[in-house]
Amino acid sequence: MDIIEKALNEGRSSLSEHEAALLLASYGIPTARQILVQDRTELAAALRTIGYPLVLKGCSPAISHKTEKNLVRLDVRTEAEAMTAYDEIIAAINEKDAGVLIQEMVRGSRELVVGLTRDPQFGPCVMFGLGGILTEILKDVSFRLAPLEKGDAMDMMRDIQGHRILDAVRGMDAVDREALATILINVGKIGIDHERIKEIDINPLVIRGTDPIAVDALIILN
Repeated sequence: MDIIEKALNEGRSSLSEHEAALLLASYGIPTARQILVQDRTELAAALRTIGYPLVLKGCSPAISHKTEKNLVRLDVRTEAEAMTAYDEIIAAINEKDAGVLIQEMVRGSRELVVGLTRDPQFGPCVMFGLGGILTEILKDVSFRLAPLEKGDAMDMMRDIQGHRILDAVRGMDAVDREALATILINVGKIGIDHERIKEIDINPLVIRGTDPIAVDALIILN
């Protein structure tokens, strides 16, 4: 049974962040290394595998706004910090079958957003723009109907007003546009392949060096 079918059979309207990352990775979209744990023994093993610094996040299909609910701990650097953060998050979640996502800390000075919405008339539509807190403030985004060709993806990058953020600027290398185009194309493929997906929100898509990496993802089901 695939991730989406399992969620629908359980009567859910969204995937957990970990499930969303697994789906994105299955389409070749780079994601932050992560392990879902549900007890302290699993946590200790995950810490050794992921390494420091790392991020801990509450993870459950019922959780969509982790930061607002104080379910995120950033830049955790020791086992003692991780154990304390784990205990605090588990206590705050109070959800059956919830876990904690142990994720590598992905650092980058540029954040983008990639998404998908399903229009009732035209079908899946891919979105690209400035990410992080700038998404809601500037609303600097572009859209294309799926499926996308490489030229469509490249046009989307040029369409946003802040397109120069992708260039070599202030000592940062230019973003790998080929890799970014592949992500946009593959998000469109997900929308084409899975009619029960209503929305995808990859925010932020962090640029580490030249490489785009999905750090957080939300997938809403229809």
